[in-house]
Amino acid sequence: MDYLYNPNPSIRHTAFAKNGMVATSQPLAAQAGIEIMRRGGNAIDAAIATAAALTVVEPTSNGIGGDAFALVWVNNKLHGLNASGPAPQSLTIDAVKAQGHDKMPVYGLTPITVPGVPAAWAELARKFGNLPLKETLEPAIRYAEEGYPLTPILGKYWNAAYKKYSTSFTTEEFDAWFTTFAPDGRAPEIGELWKSPDHAATLQSIGESNGESFYTGELADKIDTFMQQHGGFLTKSDLANYQPEWVEPVSTNYRGYDVHEIPPNGQGMIALMALNILSEMNSPVPHDTQSLHEQIESMKLAFTDGQAFITEPTDMPIKPEHLLSKSYAQQRAAKITATATCPEPYELPKGGTVYLATADGEGNMVSFIQSNYMGFGSGIVIPGTGIALQNRGADFSLDPNHPNALKPGKRTFHTIIPGFLTKNGQAIGPFGVMGGYMQPQGHFQVAINTIDYKLNPQAALDAPRWQWIKDNLVHVEPGFPNHLAQALTRLGHQIQPTLDSGSFGRGQIIWRNPKTGVLSGGTESRTDGAIAVW
Repeated sequence: MDYLYNPNPSIRHTAFAKNGMVATSQPLAAQAGIEIMRRGGNAIDAAIATAAALTVVEPTSNGIGGDAFALVWVNNKLHGLNASGPAPQSLTIDAVKAQGHDKMPVYGLTPITVPGVPAAWAELARKFGNLPLKETLEPAIRYAEEGYPLTPILGKYWNAAYKKYSTSFTTEEFDAWFTTFAPDGRAPEIGELWKSPDHAATLQSIGESNGESFYTGELADKIDTFMQQHGGFLTKSDLANYQPEWVEPVSTNYRGYDVHEIPPNGQGMIALMALNILSEMNSPVPHDTQSLHEQIESMKLAFTDGQAFITEPTDMPIKPEHLLSKSYAQQRAAKITATATCPEPYELPKGGTVYLATADGEGNMVSFIQSNYMGFGSGIVIPGTGIALQNRGADFSLDPNHPNALKPGKRTFHTIIPGFLTKNGQAIGPFGVMGGYMQPQGHFQVAINTIDYKLNPQAALDAPRWQWIKDNLVHVEPGFPNHLAQALTRLGHQIQPTLDSGSFGRGQIIWRNPKTGVLSGGTESRTDGAIAVW
């Protein structure tokens, strides 16, 4: 792959290494991964160690009670892991409506689904790891026991969450959130030490039991007891019946590169659909208004269809294979005109999150993502454990005719997605951009920056981003060129500049040179990102 010099030297440059690399949003978490690699762990062990550390050092975006997905390159093959959890067996549309809701609530006990994170760690260690799970979790346990100082972006989001929760989380079931994350009656400040002994003990239990304590043991008992006391839906039986699923990744070939994503119930297919649509348009030119217009319109069409159809594969009204077909791409590309349009869903044929990337000197590479959703998740923390539970159920529809309608035991449409790039059957490497519904848009733009514009990993991440919101409304971040924003406005796009880059996703990239094996990586300048190398 060709590399260009980073056009913005005031930010940071691409990192290079030979024996190992970890790229993620927190320096201590990246160091945890490299520490485990130096102990004899591989890229998979490093990914687990980094992910576990992130539940401690970035609880504003993920936790033990969340979901995870992974793309793992081992022995010249890409493997997909879906560790998203289903709705509890007692969580039905009628039960939610009986609570007085006409749509799924965002916070509290009701939107909690079965967490998949501990099972993801255990399964990755079992199938591909060199080290026992107990050992890979040691750095995270140490951070939780000894404490660590908050980094700037972490502190910003922690404080914002505390201000919001102080006025909205006023009932008893939310007490443990404040005890855990605001022990002094306030959010910890930037640079201030925060520790969580309960979190450390939970990680220790998960490591010693290979995750079983969370699903069938002492931690499952604590979750079950709390839910019964407060009228929640999640039970020990729901936890005991959970298993993550190994899946075959989906992919598309974009200008000679194969871009890989996790299949539904994740939204990764949206990025692939958009790339396919764009492939039917004119060849892109960097910083060209027409190219940007076609990119935005391609993403609008793909996203509209993704939100209309993607859920559990068994409930999708259209097969994923068709959404990734050339005929679909051609039909959707034909809808793109010289000006911006508001897309309608495709006519059916008749008949918030943390991301990390790891690589080792043996050729193993991991693209991993985990999240509690919407920051800290549901706002529910199990007392005495440090376990913050996710609120993934908030994305279910209460319309029984919608593809993503709530059903017991069903996994919802999922926002978190890892990405991976190959060429001619050889691994180029993992990439990802976290951030809710920005994620497929971030994947799309990073792929274009890398493949079409030939930017190096850091430059591909640093490039100013746009985000389609709805209809013709497009947000652009502060560094987006004003002349391009004006030109897009003349084409009918409602361009809205923003003052903060926080909603435009946070990504990581590691590429391997197929000839030399040298690793090159980029980390997110929009957060406290870091790359650890060996």
